[in-house]
Amino acid sequence: MTGSLAQNKMNKVQHIVLFKFKPEAGPEKVKEIVAAFEALPSKIKEIKGFEWGTNHSPENLNKGLTHAFILTFDNEKDRDTYLPHPAHKEFGKIVGAWLADVTVVDFTNQAK
Repeated sequence: MTGSLAQNKMNKVQHIVLFKFKPEAGPEKVKEIVAAFEALPSKIKEIKGFEWGTNHSPENLNKGLTHAFILTFDNEKDRDTYLPHPAHKEFGKIVGAWLADVTVVDFTNQAK
């Protein structure tokens, strides 16, 4: 990769979110929560990519975290706009009571 394309990719922020749901969050509630999370890119223009899936690692190192979400932002400024955004805050109200644990890690690619 050369020039600005390589630099643009290097600046992107990957926002990794991992959820462990409480036992009382049944399949329908989890489905509702995932749908609400999936709706965020249509409400927050700074989200440039959205992926999610459920854990299927055979290593048994997930510590009960079952759902993984990756949001991509062009830069830290866009991520910082997302965090206090009213749609993100509203999602937090939807999911908060149903979580036993959550982990969030943000990174910018440093691979050469």
